[in-house]
Amino acid sequence: MNKTRCTWCGDDPLYMEYHDIEWGTPVYDDATLFEFLILETFQAGLSWITILRKRENFRKAFDNFDYQKIANYSEDKYDSLLQDAGIIRNKLKIKATISNAKLFIHIQNEFGSFSKYIWAFTNGKPITNKFKNRHEVPATTDISDTLSKDLKKRGFKFVGSTVIYAFMQAIGMVNDHTTDCFRYKEV
Repeated sequence: MNKTRCTWCGDDPLYMEYHDIEWGTPVYDDATLFEFLILETFQAGLSWITILRKRENFRKAFDNFDYQKIANYSEDKYDSLLQDAGIIRNKLKIKATISNAKLFIHIQNEFGSFSKYIWAFTNGKPITNKFKNRHEVPATTDISDTLSKDLKKRGFKFVGSTVIYAFMQAIGMVNDHTTDCFRYKEV
């Protein structure tokens, strides 16, 4: 059966699977939220399909996205990540991942969980938009601007409003599936 999907995923099987199963599904688990935050950080300036294709390499390189381990990475681990051809070897993004892991833990300690912190920006529930096509979908919103500013104020790096809005879409804080997409009513 042919399903109508958001047009951005095209006909790439990996993109379609990500769209059909993950994108836009509300996530409240801190470990998964951290994974998406890291992937979105590395995606800045690149295409999402590039990140999806390297996702398992990132998972191996960054200890299954375990923020407790990442927060304690040594200089040797940092150097080994710079040599890992399976990931995006951007010095600043790798350093940001390590410092963002430490800050992620600070937020958990302050709010009880990163999930409580992040979801407070949408009053704990997803915002359902009603976009008919991908050209209507914004790159940023007032909420992504506010969240981005708050994260930056806390010391996070690579969390500009565009990155944060993509993160919000990925973790289901906003439902930006187009209204004709089969997932629109599912999430």
